[in-house]
Amino acid sequence: MKKRNFLYSLCLLVASTLFVSCDNGDTTKPVINLISPAEGAHLKIGNTSGVHFEAEFSDDEMLGSYKIDIHNNFDDHGHGTKSESEEKKTVDFEYSGNWDLSGYKNTTVHHHDIKIPENATPGKYHMVVYCLDKAGNESYVARNILLTNEDTDEEDHHDYDHE
Repeated sequence: MKKRNFLYSLCLLVASTLFVSCDNGDTTKPVINLISPAEGAHLKIGNTSGVHFEAEFSDDEMLGSYKIDIHNNFDDHGHGTKSESEEKKTVDFEYSGNWDLSGYKNTTVHHHDIKIPENATPGKYHMVVYCLDKAGNESYVARNILLTNEDTDEEDHHDYDHE
């Protein structure tokens, strides 16, 4: 009986040691500094130059990837009916894109890949930026943005050289 308990304890010790040694210990989530668009930014529908996106990503070990998700935030909508012609004029805008950050611990990303089509429904939207590190830890930053047909001074303007 003692021999069986000893073998059982030894097996548990070996198994737990193997399990712990397989864990790389990285439990720190990556850091996202979303520079643009700003909270509450007014983004022009149909702008052919695309949404100015800029963010800094960092991790204590190694980054993996990032994702941008944009979806409507029409929670405070009314229940009026739209005519059939109005229904066909606009569509709720949705966007999802993924980019690789492998090989970086710290990097700044700047692009204009997000295009808002001319038939996008104006209104409140959420932009959520997710970052995954190599170990699988995830963090995210969410922004409230407004899609509009009007040019505004609040729209996210910048003076950067584009390649």
